[in-house]
Amino acid sequence: MNILVLCTGNSCRSQMAEGYLRHFMGNQANIYSAGIETHGLNPRAVKTMAEDGIDISHHASTHIDELKHISFELILTVCDHAQEQCPIFPFTAQRLHHNFPDPAKATGSEHEIELAFREARNQIKVFCQNLARTITAKS
Repeated sequence: MNILVLCTGNSCRSQMAEGYLRHFMGNQANIYSAGIETHGLNPRAVKTMAEDGIDISHHASTHIDELKHISFELILTVCDHAQEQCPIFPFTAQRLHHNFPDPAKATGSEHEIELAFREARNQIKVFCQNLARTITAKS
């Protein structure tokens, strides 16, 4: 099974979701993430995921056009903008949407920004864990 996690810039939320889905799904699925744009991998996302034992430091920010040749069974959009701009693929894929807050837009002190990243990470973790359970239960 091929799963695509799609976000606006493929820098935070989709990267976190890719990391968790890879962790929870193991070799039961091929997990990809991409963006409508590419903003580069956010260092705070890498740090926040590492705090939970998930290494995404090797991930790269990928543009959706680079993955159009892959036949996806599931496309998960993790922000409203990506859902609205999601391109049409030449195959049928189930689409799932959940808008997570964008920690990259957090303002305030360093501590407040770290808390925003952790909150987004924790929401994404729970969602991905539940999604992985649902998918593996159907297999």
